[in-house]
Amino acid sequence: MKSGSSKLNAAWHIAHPMPKNPSFEQRVKWHLEHQKHCGCRKISGKLAEEIKKRNKILML
Repeated sequence: MKSGSSKLNAAWHIAHPMPKNPSFEQRVKWHLEHQKHCGCRKISGKLAEEIKKRNKILML
């Protein structure tokens, strides 16, 4: 399922739970994978800012 869809991919969520007390790095990694497989919500806030920053660095 692509991130453009608004449907929940329940199977992916069950197979890939967010770790308990995740570090910021773990949250970024989980949300990037989540975006690839499920369209239930967009990445926002500090996570979105960090991902945009990292993408700019990768494009240099």
